[in-house]
Amino acid sequence: MQRLKTRAQFQAVMAAGVCARTPHFVLHCLALEGAAAAAAASSQDASGPGNTPQALFVIGSRRRAAPDGQEPAAAQSGDRAGDVPPGIWVGPLVPKRWARRSVTRHLLRRQVYAVAAEFADRLPAPAAYVVRLRAEFDRKHFVSASSEPLRRAIRAELQRLFGHAARMTQPADAAVQQREATP
Repeated sequence: MQRLKTRAQFQAVMAAGVCARTPHFVLHCLALEGAAAAAAASSQDASGPGNTPQALFVIGSRRRAAPDGQEPAAAQSGDRAGDVPPGIWVGPLVPKRWARRSVTRHLLRRQVYAVAAEFADRLPAPAAYVVRLRAEFDRKHFVSASSEPLRRAIRAELQRLFGHAARMTQPADAAVQQREATP
């Protein structure tokens, strides 16, 4: 699992649309295989090949060029802007508006990465996900900025969010087989 780092990466994923919602979170998804097909279809676009959503993720994972002017090792091994980067990309978006204390924001980010790692094998790859906090957790119920009840509530809601996304992205035939297998 890789982490989203640049503003352009977050914007590309958020522009792709919403996969799932819970009372406090929204999950945005971008299937990177589809982004590669869209980039190939619009290769004559004036914006250039380096600005496609696909290229944003590949460029973000490259190493810097060697001092003697040679290509970096990642580029030599076939890591081009048209290639699909392996794995899942995840990024939490936790605004101060909904989590005033930095302790709470860091707790939310850690929980997003932990739950995403749990669901990494069930989510389709290559894809990018942004988990956006869209409502405040009630301070009357969770007095402490980083309490165990708050941690459990965040984790439960994130598991529902990623579970819904995993069910929505399953192939139709796999979902039918799963329904037939359950008694």
